[in-house]
This record gives sequence, structure tokens and C-alpha cells, in this order.
Amino acid sequence: MKKIIILAAVLLVVSCKKESQEPFGKTETPTEAASPTTATPVTLGKEIFEGKGACVACHKVDAKLIGPSIQDMAKTYKAQNGNLIAFLKEEAKPIMDPAQYEVMKANLAITKAMSEEELKGLEAYIYSNLK
Repeated sequence: MKKIIILAAVLLVVSCKKESQEPFGKTETPTEAASPTTATPVTLGKEIFEGKGACVACHKVDAKLIGPSIQDMAKTYKAQNGNLIAFLKEEAKPIMDPAQYEVMKANLAITKAMSEEELKGLEAYIYSNLK
């Protein structure tokens, strides 16, 4: 029952996420706007983590929220030679907290639809927080 409540809360947070709004009074020119081809992998990963991927709903950089912190993920996947991209594509088993996998599974539909470049960006952003 507890897992169902947590899953419902996560889905509610993700589904109620506001679409990004243009800043009032300022519009970006095409050269100012970050695009996947001009952004660094870490920058792209951070944008996806905080936006399209909705990862911030469950993960913080340095503290456990619903899911593990980014720092813990980076440390664990590096120590165990894990493949974050394969996990995000649902091609590898979780190594962080298998008990929380069912909660994360709902979001894997988002990550499975991402391009290889986007997934590499997420991976680069996670590893950039390694302490």
C-alpha cells in the first residue's frame, strides 16, 4: 500500500509539472538559446534533469529525496562500473536501490524515449557531481 501511495505522489508531481515559460520582456535569439548541438553534455544533462526528464521531482544533488542523491548515484555506478545509460533505457537492472525500482519504473518511459545524446548528457551531468 505504501508503494502505491508513493507511486501516486510521484506521478502527481510529474504530471503537474509546469511547462517552461518565456521570461517576460526578453526573448532569446537562436544564437543565445542552448541547443543539443551547442550545449556541453553536462549543460544538456542538467537541462534535461531539471526539465524534460523531471528527475528533480525525486532526486537532489546531495541528499536523498524519494530516490538517491545524484552524488550517491555517481559514486555507486562508478564504483561498481555500472551503466547508467543502459539502466535509463531499461536494459540493465538497478544497482542503487532495487526496492525503489518500481517507483522509478514509471519514469523510464521518459528516459527510454530520449536520444543517445540526451542520455549521454544525463550521464555526464550525474558524473559531474561526483564528490
